[in-house]
Amino acid sequence: MMADRIYIFDTTLRDGEQAPGYSMNIEEKVRLALQLEKLGVDIIEAGFAISSAGDAESVERIALAIKDAKVASLARALKKDIDAAYEAVKKAVAPRIHVFLATSDLHLEYKLKMTREKALERIEEAVRYAKSLLSDVEFSLEDATRTDRDYMCRVVETAIKRGATTINLPDTVGYSTPQEIYDMISYVKNSVPNIDKAIISMHNHNDLGLAVANTISGIEAGARQVECTLCGIGERAGNAAMEEVVMALRTRSDKYDYTTGINTTEIAKSARLLSSITGVKINPSKAIVGDNAFAHESGIHQHGMISNRKTYEIMTPESVGVVKTNLILGKHSGQHALEKKLEELGYNLSEAEIERIFVEFKKLCDRKKNISERDIVALVESTESESTQLWSLVSFVINSGNNMTSSAVITLKKGDKIYQDVSTGTGPIYASLRTIEKIIKHPFSLEEYNLEAVTEHRDALGEAIVKISDQRGVFRGRGVSTDVIEASILACLKAVNRMLDESSSSIAPGVTAQAMSFENDMLMGHTDKMEA
Repeated sequence: MMADRIYIFDTTLRDGEQAPGYSMNIEEKVRLALQLEKLGVDIIEAGFAISSAGDAESVERIALAIKDAKVASLARALKKDIDAAYEAVKKAVAPRIHVFLATSDLHLEYKLKMTREKALERIEEAVRYAKSLLSDVEFSLEDATRTDRDYMCRVVETAIKRGATTINLPDTVGYSTPQEIYDMISYVKNSVPNIDKAIISMHNHNDLGLAVANTISGIEAGARQVECTLCGIGERAGNAAMEEVVMALRTRSDKYDYTTGINTTEIAKSARLLSSITGVKINPSKAIVGDNAFAHESGIHQHGMISNRKTYEIMTPESVGVVKTNLILGKHSGQHALEKKLEELGYNLSEAEIERIFVEFKKLCDRKKNISERDIVALVESTESESTQLWSLVSFVINSGNNMTSSAVITLKKGDKIYQDVSTGTGPIYASLRTIEKIIKHPFSLEEYNLEAVTEHRDALGEAIVKISDQRGVFRGRGVSTDVIEASILACLKAVNRMLDESSSSIAPGVTAQAMSFENDMLMGHTDKMEA
C-alpha cells in the first residue's frame, strides 16, 4: 500500500513574517521563496497582497520567480482583497487564492458584527468570485476550533460547492489539544457530503506548545495539507514548525505512513537563511535545526555515541543537511577552495560575488589563523553588493574608557567624496552611531542591537546586527569583524544604505539630526564587555 502524500503549505513569508522582528524586504522574500522551492514545499503563501503595495509587489515578484511550487496570496472574503490577490499571483506557474473568514460565534459577534447566515452568504459570494478568477481556491474558517461543529459543516459544504478545492480548519489561537483536533477533522469528514472534493488542511498555532502535535493528529484524522513555517515563526508563540512536522513523519515512518515532497537535506540551510535574513538567532535547543540538536556533551552520551550513533541519535545530522567536512581555510587558501566551500554551504553565487567575498575573506585571513564554516557564512551574509553600497567605511578612531566620555571620529565615503565628523556618547557604539547620523544627515532611531561571537576563541569574529528606523519603516544591517566596534559600524552602514536606497525623497542638507533612542546603559554594558 502506497503511503499517503502530505502537502506542505509554507506560510513563513506571510504568517511568519507578521511576527515581531521577522519583517523582510522584497529581495529577501524572493531569496527565501527560492530556497523554499529548493526545499520542496508544495505551496508558498507569499503574502497578503491587499495589506500594502510592498506586500503586493513581493507576492508578484515571488509568483514570477517560482517555477516548481504553487504560489498563494491571502485574501479576506472581500472582492477588493480577492482582486488584489489575483493580480499578485496570476502570473505564477500555479497560482492560488486563499480566502478566509472567521466562523466562531465569538468572532462573528465581537469582531465581524455579523450573524451566521450573513457570514455564510459572504463566504458563498467570496469563494464563487475567487473561483471565477482561478481554479485553485482555498478557504479557511478562521477560529475553526472554536466554531460550532454543525455550522462548521454547513460552511465547509458551501465553500466546496462554490469551488474551494482546499478547506483549512485552523486552530487560530492555539487552544486545542491533539484529541480535539482529531475529533474535529473526523466530524467534518463524516458529516460533510462533498468533503471528498476538497483537501482538508491544518493550520495550528503554538500558544500551548502543541502546534506540531496537533498537526500530526490532524494528519492522522485525514488532513492532507499542513500549513507551517520554518522554525515555527509566526504571530504570538508562532506556528507548527515545518521541519519538526516533516522529520517526525520521516523519523517515525513506522507509525506514520505518510510522505512529503520535502528534500530534508535542505532543512538546515533553509533555517540558516531565515536566521541570516531576519537577524533572529535560532534557539540552540531548537529541535532539528538548533546548534545543540546533534550535540552530545554528557560523558554517558558520548560513550554511547562512540559505540553506536543510534544510542542517542534518532536521525543523522546529514539527513537535515548538517554536514561536517575537513576542508580548513586559511590565508594560503585560494579562491577555488573558497568557492568549493561556498558550494558545500549551499551558496550559488555569481563570479563577481565570489570575487568580492574573496577580497573580504583575505582581509579576514590577515586577522585569523583558521577560518570556520560559521565565519564563512557570517562573511557572505554581511558582504554588501556594490549596487547597494551608498555609504562605505574608510576609517574610524574611538576614544573610550571607564572614566571618560566616549568619542568617535568616523570617515565615510560616498561616491568619490570623503566625509568626516565626530560625536560623543556614553559608550563607543553610541558615539559611533551618532557620528554616522550626523554625516548622512538623515535622522534614525535604533530599534534593536545584537552582538555576539560567531565562533569561539579570542580571535572570533564579532557579528553585529542592527535595526534602525525612520518615518517609513525598519531597516536591518549585519556586520562582521574581529573588532566589535567595526562590526557595529559596518552593520549600521548596511542598515543606513538600505534605508536611503528605499527612501522616496532625500533629506535636505542641513537638517538637524534627532536624538537617537538608544538604550545606552544596556547597550554599552553588553558591547564593551565583549572580547571577540
